[in-house]
This record gives sequence, structure tokens and C-alpha cells, in this order.
Amino acid sequence: MKKLRLKKGAIIGAYLIAFSLTGMSAFFVSQNMQVNNQPEEDIEYVNSSIIDDNEGEQEVIKEETKIVKPYTDENVQTLKYFYDYLGEANTQEKSILYHENTYIQNSGMDFGLEEPFDVVAVLDGTVVDVREDELLGTIVEIKHDNDFISSYQSLSEVSVKKNDTVTQGQVIGKSGTNTIDQDLGNHLHFELYKSGEVVDPSKYFDQVISDTTEENSTSNETTTEDTTDNSNTNEETE
Repeated sequence: MKKLRLKKGAIIGAYLIAFSLTGMSAFFVSQNMQVNNQPEEDIEYVNSSIIDDNEGEQEVIKEETKIVKPYTDENVQTLKYFYDYLGEANTQEKSILYHENTYIQNSGMDFGLEEPFDVVAVLDGTVVDVREDELLGTIVEIKHDNDFISSYQSLSEVSVKKNDTVTQGQVIGKSGTNTIDQDLGNHLHFELYKSGEVVDPSKYFDQVISDTTEENSTSNETTTEDTTDNSNTNEETE
């Protein structure tokens, strides 16, 4: 076999290449260590949340909205009240309607003034119905958040239409007259519904929406407990 001999120049070149590679490796390792060992004072810490809290704040403000009365004129008087089975006798007497020899329990409240007055939306919402009724006159119904629906009846003028978006306090019409309550003259008949059931508006005026929701939840829990207690009593009797 023949022995191969490397020329002196080739050997020197190989050493130079090896030295260069070693130097580059040492440089990159040094740079990496400098990055990892960066002083704390050069590191910027972020204290703010990644999640934008503005939406939550807006929701809280919305939940604290109070239900206003359906009029702004301070001279408007309450003519008839919502009929409450548990109410006082004198209040119940003012909560009865008389029409065609028939006594009817009032399902809302009636507000009156000699002259027509502005009728306003009690909450932000969407107009879901505008119609004429033979007995109740012109009616506007508005759907709100938290399962509320407000109904404005006996209107002489209407300034909104179905599917309109309205804001709290916005004028939606003017008071007027109807057939079923002719004796009241110029007035507004107002009804309020919560979760599909008619409720006493006077218990909700100037109340925070979240409070009325909690009150309704507590009422449902109490009803459930009463039903359970009655069921247990019946079982013991048997």
C-alpha cells in the first residue's frame, strides 16, 4: 500500500478551519449566556391584565340602571293602582275598573293630567308592537333586557314604530283616552311584565334592575320552599 502524505500547507489550512469553528462556537455560547443573564432592571414587567375589563365595567353600569316612571311631568297624578290581592282594602278599591256592568281588577297603573303629557320609555329597549285596540286605545309595547316588557296604553299620539330601538326616557308618545276607562279622561294606562307575568309597576319604579332580579329569584326560592314544606306535611299526615 502506498502511504499518502499531506502537504504542509494542507495541514496548516485544516488547523485554521478548526480554530475558526471553535471561535465561532464560543462567540454564540457567550451571546446566549448574556441574553439569559440579563439584569432584572432591564426586564420590563407588565402589570395590566391581558383581558380588557372595559366590557365588565359597562355591564355593571348597565345592571345598575334604575327603572324610571313612564312620564316626566311632575304634575301627573296616579289615578288607579295595580290590584294586589294582599293589598290594603282602600288601595284595592282604587284598583278596580268598572265597564259595562262588570268590575275588572286593574292589571297596571293609570296616570292622569288634564292636558296630554309626554309618555317615555322606562328602560332601553326595542319596540315590539304598535297597535290599535277597541277598548284600550293605541298601544306601544317595548321589550327590555332582564325579561322585562313595558306596555303603554291609551295613547293619543305615537312617535315610534315597530322594531325601533329606544333609550330610557325617550318620548314614545302622548297620553290620551280609551273606551274602557272613559271616566278617567286624559291618562296613560301602564303595565309592566317580568318573565311573562304582569307585576305591580310601583314596586319596580326607581329600583335597580339587578335588585329586582335578585328579589324575583328570592321570591321563587321562597315559593319552592313553601311547596316542599307542604309536600312534607302531607306525607307525614298520610
